[in-house]
Amino acid sequence: MAQPKYQRIADDLHHQIKRRDLRPGAQLPTEADLGEMYQASRNTIRDAVKRLVSLGLVETRPGQGTFVTAEVDPLVTTLTGSPDHRLGGDEEIAYLSAVNRDHRTPSMSVPEVKILFPTEDVRARLRIKPRAQVVSRHQERLVDDVPFSRQTSYYPMEFVTSGKALQLLTAEDMPEGALRYLEESMDLRQVGYRDWITARTPDQDEQAFFRIPHDATVFEIFRTGFDQNKTPLRVTVTVFPADRNQFLVNVGEVPDPQYETEG
Repeated sequence: MAQPKYQRIADDLHHQIKRRDLRPGAQLPTEADLGEMYQASRNTIRDAVKRLVSLGLVETRPGQGTFVTAEVDPLVTTLTGSPDHRLGGDEEIAYLSAVNRDHRTPSMSVPEVKILFPTEDVRARLRIKPRAQVVSRHQERLVDDVPFSRQTSYYPMEFVTSGKALQLLTAEDMPEGALRYLEESMDLRQVGYRDWITARTPDQDEQAFFRIPHDATVFEIFRTGFDQNKTPLRVTVTVFPADRNQFLVNVGEVPDPQYETEG
C-alpha cells in the first residue's frame, strides 16, 4: 500500500536532516516553496511538517518559520553508587557531579514546596497511612540552558510536625543536601535506596517544559531512600526525557567508562 504523500515528503525532509543537508538551526523553506518543490497542496505540506514536529526534528516559531531543532548532547548519569549522601546518594549532588564531570553548565529552579496528599505510588513507597499528607519539594533542572529533568521529593509530614525538620518547608536550596540535613536534625541516615525505573509518554506540562512532542518517551525513576531502621525516609520522583539522557549501572569493581578507540 502506497504511503500518503505527506508521509513521503516528511520522510524526504527527514533524510535531508539526517544527512545534514538541513543542519541544526537551519530554516525550512516556506510552505509555498515546499509546495512547489513537491508539487503538493498547502494542507499536505502542513501535515508533513506536523509529522516532523511530532518526531522532534523541527520546531515552528510563530511569525518566524520552521527550523531544524538543535542537537542535544546527552547527559550520562550513573545510577549506582554508595548510599552515603556524601558519595552520590543525594540526587542533587549526583546531578551536579555528572554535569561537572562533562564540563557543562547546570542550573536549577528555586524549590517549589507544597503540603499535599501523595499519589498511591508515593504513598505505598513511603509506607504511610491513607490520607496522610507529605511535604513535596519540586525543582526543574537545566544543562547548558536545555531542560534535562524535573524532580520532586516527598517526605513524611511527621518530619515537620515533630518540629525537627522545619527547613523542609523553606523554598530555598539546602547547600549541604537534604539527606545531610535529615541526619543532623533527626539522626536519620540513609543507608540504602531502591530505584524503580519506568518509561512512558509525557504529560502536557512535561511536553511544554522539555519542548518534546506528545508521543516522545520519558524515563520516570522512583528512588526510595531507607534509613538505618530500614524505614523509608523519602521518595524522589525524577522525570528525564529519553532524547537527552542516558544512564549507567555499575555492579562490582569496574573502571571508569572509556569507549573511544585508537585510530
